[in-house]
Amino acid sequence: MTENYKMLLAYDGTRYYGWEHQPNTDMTIQGKLEAVLTKMTGMPVEVIGAGRTDAGVHAKGMVANAHMDTQLSEQEIYEYMNHYLPDDIAILEVHKAADRFHSRYNAVGKTYCYTLYVGNGKPLFNRKYVYVPDRLPDLEQMKKAAEYLTGEHDYASFCGNPKMKKSTVRIVDEITIKQTGSYVNITYHGSGFLQYMVRIMTGTLLEVGYGKRTPESMVDLLEAKDRSQAGFTVPAQGLCMMKVDY
Repeated sequence: MTENYKMLLAYDGTRYYGWEHQPNTDMTIQGKLEAVLTKMTGMPVEVIGAGRTDAGVHAKGMVANAHMDTQLSEQEIYEYMNHYLPDDIAILEVHKAADRFHSRYNAVGKTYCYTLYVGNGKPLFNRKYVYVPDRLPDLEQMKKAAEYLTGEHDYASFCGNPKMKKSTVRIVDEITIKQTGSYVNITYHGSGFLQYMVRIMTGTLLEVGYGKRTPESMVDLLEAKDRSQAGFTVPAQGLCMMKVDY
């Protein structure tokens, strides 16, 4: 009997072309998961993810679901997947879910964290998971700018998809900026995020931190609804999906 399974997983996105299937490559997170589950069940399996992380982006708390017909227990599925998946993808939990559960449509919130390294040396062993800016930005100015970016807004200025036809209105209810030693974590929580949105917002906040923009200019930037008016897109490796809320 076919049942719906909910999976919690983590992955190092360094080698992959993002979550979603891409033409001419099998190096996607979705592709690797489906290949293992198809082998396990002996029939094609579609894996649905809570989000579509971009190439090079990591996850510590991605949620996915798949409808499968298998005699294996949840624990056996967990063990099978972790045995056959590459070492940079890990299944953390497997549970049966309601038949109508959909990891993307049922999600009510997501948390992403972008990490900067602002220490004096090289982040040798963390270099794949951080962005190293030229210098330490003014974090207090960035925090002021972040206040203007929270709430319910049209975030078209922070959307990396120029062909976006759906609504670009989202709710970002919290942006926190915290330095711990040589690292600065910028954490975003919201109802959902547009393509490259967190990375563009981070680049824009950094420009505020470098004095290239004022915190107050965020008001006009939101109203402009024009990607060319926002800041640069920070590299993918500093971004990690932390959690999905249901």
